[in-house]
Amino acid sequence: MFRKRDQPRLWRATFAVVGWTALALQYLLMVAPVQGWTVLERTINYFSFFTILTNILVALAFTGPLLGEGSRLGRWSASEGVRAAVAMYIVVVGVVYHFLLHPYWNPTGWSLLVNVVLHYVMPAAFVLDWLWFTPKGRLRWIDPAKWLAFPLIYGGWTLIHGLATHWWPYGFVNVDQLGLGRVVMIFGALLVFFLLVGLALVGLDRVFGRAARDSGPRPA
Repeated sequence: MFRKRDQPRLWRATFAVVGWTALALQYLLMVAPVQGWTVLERTINYFSFFTILTNILVALAFTGPLLGEGSRLGRWSASEGVRAAVAMYIVVVGVVYHFLLHPYWNPTGWSLLVNVVLHYVMPAAFVLDWLWFTPKGRLRWIDPAKWLAFPLIYGGWTLIHGLATHWWPYGFVNVDQLGLGRVVMIFGALLVFFLLVGLALVGLDRVFGRAARDSGPRPA
Protein backbone atom coordinates (compact mmCIF):
# COMPACT_ATOMS: atom_id res chain seq x y z
CA MET A 1 0.00 0.00 0.00
CA PHE A 2 1.18 3.50 -0.78
CA ARG A 3 1.42 5.89 2.12
CA LYS A 4 -0.84 8.93 1.97
CA ARG A 5 2.10 11.27 1.49
CA ASP A 6 3.20 9.24 -1.55
CA GLN A 7 -0.14 9.66 -3.35
CA PRO A 8 0.59 13.11 -4.86
CA ARG A 9 3.95 11.90 -6.18
CA LEU A 10 2.47 8.77 -7.74
CA TRP A 11 -0.40 10.77 -9.29
CA ARG A 12 1.93 13.38 -10.73
CA ALA A 13 4.45 10.86 -12.00
CA THR A 14 1.69 8.96 -13.79
CA PHE A 15 0.26 11.97 -15.56
CA ALA A 16 3.65 13.51 -16.29
CA VAL A 17 4.41 10.37 -18.31
CA VAL A 18 0.95 10.36 -19.91
CA GLY A 19 1.15 14.05 -20.79
CA TRP A 20 4.66 14.04 -22.28
CA THR A 21 3.91 10.86 -24.23
CA ALA A 22 0.75 12.34 -25.73
CA LEU A 23 2.56 15.56 -26.66
CA ALA A 24 5.38 13.64 -28.32
CA LEU A 25 2.95 11.47 -30.25
CA GLN A 26 0.95 14.51 -31.37
CA TYR A 27 4.16 16.09 -32.64
CA LEU A 28 5.07 12.99 -34.62
CA LEU A 29 1.58 12.92 -36.14
CA MET A 30 1.80 16.59 -37.10
CA VAL A 31 5.25 16.52 -38.67
CA ALA A 32 4.40 13.54 -40.87
CA PRO A 33 4.84 14.56 -44.51
CA VAL A 34 2.28 17.17 -45.53
CA GLN A 35 2.47 18.54 -49.05
CA GLY A 36 3.54 22.16 -49.14
CA TRP A 37 4.85 22.37 -45.56
CA THR A 38 8.42 21.96 -44.33
CA VAL A 39 9.27 20.26 -41.03
CA LEU A 40 10.15 23.67 -39.58
CA GLU A 41 6.79 25.10 -40.63
CA ARG A 42 4.90 22.12 -39.20
CA THR A 43 6.89 22.44 -35.96
CA ILE A 44 5.97 26.12 -35.67
CA ASN A 45 2.34 25.21 -36.34
CA TYR A 46 2.51 22.53 -33.64
CA PHE A 47 3.59 25.10 -31.06
CA SER A 48 0.90 27.50 -32.31
CA PHE A 49 -1.96 25.46 -30.82
CA PHE A 50 -3.16 26.70 -27.43
CA THR A 51 -3.94 23.08 -26.58
CA ILE A 52 -0.31 22.09 -27.09
CA LEU A 53 1.15 25.04 -25.17
CA THR A 54 -1.23 24.52 -22.25
CA ASN A 55 -0.60 20.79 -22.11
CA ILE A 56 3.12 21.54 -22.01
CA LEU A 57 2.45 23.74 -18.97
CA VAL A 58 0.40 20.93 -17.42
CA ALA A 59 3.15 18.37 -18.06
CA LEU A 60 5.73 20.74 -16.55
CA ALA A 61 3.48 21.32 -13.52
CA PHE A 62 3.21 17.55 -13.04
CA THR A 63 6.96 17.08 -13.51
CA GLY A 64 8.20 19.90 -11.29
CA PRO A 65 7.16 18.40 -7.93
CA LEU A 66 9.00 15.19 -8.84
CA LEU A 67 12.26 17.13 -9.12
CA GLY A 68 11.94 18.79 -5.72
CA GLU A 69 11.88 22.43 -4.66
CA GLY A 70 15.64 22.64 -5.09
CA SER A 71 15.16 22.84 -8.86
CA ARG A 72 13.89 25.89 -10.73
CA LEU A 73 11.03 23.89 -12.22
CA GLY A 74 10.20 22.52 -8.80
CA ARG A 75 9.96 26.01 -7.30
CA TRP A 76 7.88 27.25 -10.24
CA SER A 77 5.43 24.35 -10.05
CA ALA A 78 5.10 24.65 -6.26
CA SER A 79 3.49 28.08 -6.53
CA GLU A 80 -0.23 27.99 -5.74
CA GLY A 81 -0.77 30.82 -8.22
CA VAL A 82 0.99 28.95 -11.01
CA ARG A 83 -0.98 25.77 -10.40
CA ALA A 84 -4.28 27.66 -10.33
CA ALA A 85 -3.42 29.55 -13.52
CA VAL A 86 -2.53 26.32 -15.31
CA ALA A 87 -5.80 24.81 -14.05
CA MET A 88 -7.67 27.78 -15.53
CA TYR A 89 -5.98 27.36 -18.91
CA ILE A 90 -6.53 23.61 -19.16
CA VAL A 91 -10.19 23.86 -18.11
CA VAL A 92 -10.78 26.29 -20.97
CA VAL A 93 -8.95 23.93 -23.34
CA GLY A 94 -11.25 21.07 -22.43
CA VAL A 95 -14.48 23.08 -22.53
CA VAL A 96 -13.70 24.92 -25.78
CA TYR A 97 -12.64 21.70 -27.49
CA HIS A 98 -15.76 19.82 -26.38
CA PHE A 99 -18.27 22.48 -27.39
CA LEU A 100 -16.62 24.35 -30.28
CA LEU A 101 -14.28 21.87 -31.96
CA HIS A 102 -15.34 18.31 -31.17
CA PRO A 103 -18.60 18.46 -33.20
CA TYR A 104 -16.60 19.25 -36.35
CA TRP A 105 -13.55 17.04 -35.77
CA ASN A 106 -13.62 13.27 -36.01
CA PRO A 107 -10.10 11.89 -35.53
CA THR A 108 -9.38 8.18 -35.75
CA GLY A 109 -6.62 5.84 -34.65
CA TRP A 110 -3.71 7.43 -32.83
CA SER A 111 -5.10 10.92 -33.43
CA LEU A 112 -8.26 9.97 -31.56
CA LEU A 113 -6.24 8.65 -28.62
CA VAL A 114 -4.08 11.77 -28.45
CA ASN A 115 -7.12 14.05 -28.67
CA VAL A 116 -8.84 12.26 -25.81
CA VAL A 117 -5.73 12.51 -23.64
CA LEU A 118 -4.95 16.16 -24.37
CA HIS A 119 -8.52 17.47 -24.23
CA TYR A 120 -10.15 15.28 -21.59
CA VAL A 121 -7.72 13.15 -19.57
CA MET A 122 -5.14 15.82 -18.82
CA PRO A 123 -7.68 18.55 -17.94
CA ALA A 124 -9.47 16.19 -15.54
CA ALA A 125 -6.19 14.95 -14.04
CA PHE A 126 -4.84 18.42 -13.41
CA VAL A 127 -8.07 19.83 -11.98
CA LEU A 128 -8.20 16.88 -9.57
CA ASP A 129 -4.54 17.47 -8.71
CA TRP A 130 -5.36 21.09 -7.91
CA LEU A 131 -8.37 20.10 -5.80
CA TRP A 132 -6.63 17.32 -3.87
CA PHE A 133 -2.99 18.29 -3.51
CA THR A 134 -2.56 22.07 -3.90
CA PRO A 135 -2.66 24.14 -0.69
CA LYS A 136 -5.66 26.44 -0.55
CA GLY A 137 -6.48 29.88 0.81
CA ARG A 138 -3.69 31.98 -0.72
CA LEU A 139 -5.21 33.22 -3.99
CA ARG A 140 -6.50 36.75 -4.51
CA TRP A 141 -9.44 37.94 -6.60
CA ILE A 142 -7.08 39.98 -8.79
CA ASP A 143 -5.05 36.91 -9.74
CA PRO A 144 -7.27 35.69 -12.64
CA ALA A 145 -6.84 39.06 -14.37
CA LYS A 146 -3.05 38.59 -14.19
CA TRP A 147 -3.35 35.05 -15.53
CA LEU A 148 -4.91 36.46 -18.73
CA ALA A 149 -1.41 37.49 -19.86
CA PHE A 150 -0.78 34.04 -21.35
CA PRO A 151 -3.91 33.89 -23.58
CA LEU A 152 -3.37 37.53 -24.55
CA ILE A 153 0.18 36.82 -25.72
CA TYR A 154 -1.08 33.71 -27.50
CA GLY A 155 -3.79 35.75 -29.24
CA GLY A 156 -1.21 38.27 -30.44
CA TRP A 157 1.03 35.50 -31.78
CA THR A 158 -1.89 33.76 -33.49
CA LEU A 159 -2.88 36.96 -35.28
CA ILE A 160 0.65 37.82 -36.40
CA HIS A 161 1.46 34.27 -37.50
CA GLY A 162 -1.90 33.78 -39.20
CA LEU A 163 -1.76 37.01 -41.18
CA ALA A 164 1.76 36.15 -42.32
CA THR A 165 1.09 32.53 -43.32
CA HIS A 166 -2.72 32.33 -43.70
CA TRP A 167 -2.63 29.24 -41.47
CA TRP A 168 -4.93 29.34 -38.47
CA PRO A 169 -4.92 26.79 -35.62
CA TYR A 170 -8.68 26.98 -35.06
CA GLY A 171 -11.60 27.85 -37.28
CA PHE A 172 -12.99 30.42 -34.86
CA VAL A 173 -9.80 32.53 -35.14
CA ASN A 174 -9.57 32.33 -38.93
CA VAL A 175 -9.42 36.00 -39.88
CA ASP A 176 -9.32 35.15 -43.60
CA GLN A 177 -12.79 33.58 -43.36
CA LEU A 178 -14.45 35.43 -40.49
CA GLY A 179 -12.87 38.86 -40.68
CA LEU A 180 -10.79 40.62 -38.04
CA GLY A 181 -13.73 42.23 -36.25
CA ARG A 182 -15.58 38.96 -35.68
CA VAL A 183 -12.43 37.16 -34.54
CA VAL A 184 -11.67 39.95 -32.06
CA MET A 185 -15.19 39.61 -30.65
CA ILE A 186 -14.81 35.83 -30.30
CA PHE A 187 -11.43 36.22 -28.63
CA GLY A 188 -12.88 38.83 -26.27
CA ALA A 189 -15.64 36.40 -25.30
CA LEU A 190 -13.04 33.72 -24.67
CA LEU A 191 -11.07 36.07 -22.42
CA VAL A 192 -14.23 36.68 -20.40
CA PHE A 193 -14.66 32.91 -20.10
CA PHE A 194 -11.04 32.56 -18.95
CA LEU A 195 -11.70 35.20 -16.32
CA LEU A 196 -14.89 33.52 -15.10
CA VAL A 197 -13.11 30.17 -14.76
CA GLY A 198 -10.28 31.86 -12.88
CA LEU A 199 -12.68 33.60 -10.51
CA ALA A 200 -14.43 30.29 -9.88
CA LEU A 201 -11.07 28.75 -8.96
CA VAL A 202 -10.30 31.60 -6.58
CA GLY A 203 -13.74 31.16 -5.02
CA LEU A 204 -13.12 27.44 -4.50
CA ASP A 205 -9.65 28.19 -3.16
CA ARG A 206 -11.13 30.49 -0.51
CA VAL A 207 -13.88 28.07 0.46
CA PHE A 208 -11.48 25.15 0.84
CA GLY A 209 -8.89 27.31 2.57
CA ARG A 210 -11.46 28.50 5.10
CA ALA A 211 -12.67 24.95 5.67
CA ALA A 212 -9.09 23.79 6.27
CA ARG A 213 -8.49 26.54 8.82
CA ASP A 214 -11.77 25.85 10.61
CA SER A 215 -11.02 22.13 10.85
CA GLY A 216 -7.42 22.62 12.03
CA PRO A 217 -6.22 22.32 15.61
CA ARG A 218 -7.44 25.04 17.94
CA PRO A 219 -5.25 26.68 20.57
CA ALA A 220 -5.76 25.41 24.12
